[in-house]
Amino acid sequence: MSEVAEQTNASRDEFLGERRSGPRHCGWCGRRLEQGVSVGRRRRYCGQSCRQRAYERRIAVQRSGLPEDAVVLSDAELATLQDRLFQLRCAAEDVVTAAEDGADADELRRMATEVARSARDLEQLR
Repeated sequence: MSEVAEQTNASRDEFLGERRSGPRHCGWCGRRLEQGVSVGRRRRYCGQSCRQRAYERRIAVQRSGLPEDAVVLSDAELATLQDRLFQLRCAAEDVVTAAEDGADADELRRMATEVARSARDLEQLR
């Protein structure tokens, strides 16, 4: 095998290893799961209560006839999600405006940190 092919395979294996070992989140509440060194299936939920809630949701979805990957939100949840997305968009637009107006690096860093915080909060849908 050529040196280039070996490097390509090595980098692919490193990428796959990073992807597999990357941070995982609870399938119900979204909390970060601790990475154990155990053998077997990876954890999908942070605890028994989240596992039970996910099971109950799956059963309810099956009974309703909705597709299994359907996401059901109440009007209040949808409005909250839209508000949070609007806040994130406004924060990102503020960073762009500040950069165009010549803001210094510290100010841009502070604003970018705020955008990252907003995005992280938005990740937690539940």
